[in-house]
Amino acid sequence: MAYTANGHHRCESTGTSNKRLAQKILDSRRTEIIEGRLPGVMRSHAPTLKSYISEYLDSRTDLHPNTRTRYGGSKRFLEDFFSATRLPDITDALIEDYKTARIRRGTGPTGVNRDLSLLRLVLKQARRERYITQNPLGDRDHFLNERKERLQARPFTLEEEQRLLLVAKGYLRPLILLLLDTGLRPNAEALPLKWRDVDFERGMITVIASKTPAGLRTVPMTTRLKTELLRWKKLTGPSEFVFFYPRNPAKHLLHVPKTWARALREAKVEKRRLYDCRSTFCSRMYAAGIQPVLIELLMGHAGSGLIHTYAKADDDFKRDAAAKLEAFITSRIPAENASTTSPSSAAWVN
Repeated sequence: MAYTANGHHRCESTGTSNKRLAQKILDSRRTEIIEGRLPGVMRSHAPTLKSYISEYLDSRTDLHPNTRTRYGGSKRFLEDFFSATRLPDITDALIEDYKTARIRRGTGPTGVNRDLSLLRLVLKQARRERYITQNPLGDRDHFLNERKERLQARPFTLEEEQRLLLVAKGYLRPLILLLLDTGLRPNAEALPLKWRDVDFERGMITVIASKTPAGLRTVPMTTRLKTELLRWKKLTGPSEFVFFYPRNPAKHLLHVPKTWARALREAKVEKRRLYDCRSTFCSRMYAAGIQPVLIELLMGHAGSGLIHTYAKADDDFKRDAAAKLEAFITSRIPAENASTTSPSSAAWVN
């Protein structure tokens, strides 16, 4: 039998001398071509990127809410540029044009790479469904080097920490200590934290929602953090969240940019990201002599594949790491300063 697929004429044996059966086989093959089920043959009527990207994101029920929000921003930019472009028409040249357009609008390398990362996933799925023969973003050639412009982590000194704790009001004080002594990610892990995930008896905090699977972990509390959280729990009442909106205790805080900026100004600490508390935790753990493998586990890093597969740290090892961290901090804080960092009043000032 003979048929045409993707503009190429093909000949294939039906394996039978029965004309009626041979015709059925040929009809079946033509149906496979139309429906895109014939191996090695691209599906016809490829959708536009605008329609396909929406279907793709709807199918990704595994995405973290923060990731979905970020993809939503990239989706809008991709849709605006590619508009009615069909999947097979997305070429290397068109991708370069997109990068140029985004950069001209003031977008940095990080923003462009986020857009390309989403586009890469979409085209990967399109190739799997045989809408395209190859993914132009299959390698990293189109991605920009963002290391040069990426904000570098700047850990806090112990003196800066003391000044921040002296001016921190309301929820900011327990939040700062939580981030400094556990390395939790501020928005994805710390702010949504619930009291049920804080085990005061074991001295452990369980992270049940994170940006990566490696982020689901238990982390130990230092003595000072445990004391602060107990004080905060007694002060704030019955909300299930550790950090909640005062006017709506049923919802946890999402961001704290204004409160954080005010604390930096009052403490006379150079402008810094709240996320730098996480790098401070890592730096202090390393300086306290904690093994890098355990630091990665405590921070919820997804790197060092085999290490994370085989190295399982139990609670005792984690508590020992917290004790070493606290001993490191205490040994470098003068006694007179340590006494001034505790809250002067039990009143909750937000």
